[in-house]
Amino acid sequence: MVKLRLKRCGRKQRAVYRIVAIDVRSRREGRDLQKVGFYDPIKNQTYLNVPAILYFLEKGAQPTGTVYDISKKAEVFTELRSNQMKFN
Repeated sequence: MVKLRLKRCGRKQRAVYRIVAIDVRSRREGRDLQKVGFYDPIKNQTYLNVPAILYFLEKGAQPTGTVYDISKKAEVFTELRSNQMKFN
C-alpha cells in the first residue's frame, strides 16, 4: 500500500519536510516512490505538485493526517472530486 507522508529533511532545530509517495513498510527517511511536494513549517511555505498527488490518490494512496490537512488547505480534494465527476 502507498501512503502520502512527510519525509524529514534539513538540519537540527530547522526541519523542513518533503511530501512523498512511499510504501507503508518503508521507514520515514526510506526510499520514496516520488516526491510530490514540500512543506516548511517555520516559514509556513508549501509547494504541491497537484497532478502527481491526484494521480496517487486516484490509484488508492492514503494521505497521513498532516498531509491530508495540507492538501485540504490547498483544495486538492475539490480537484479530485471534479476529476471523478468528469470520468463518470
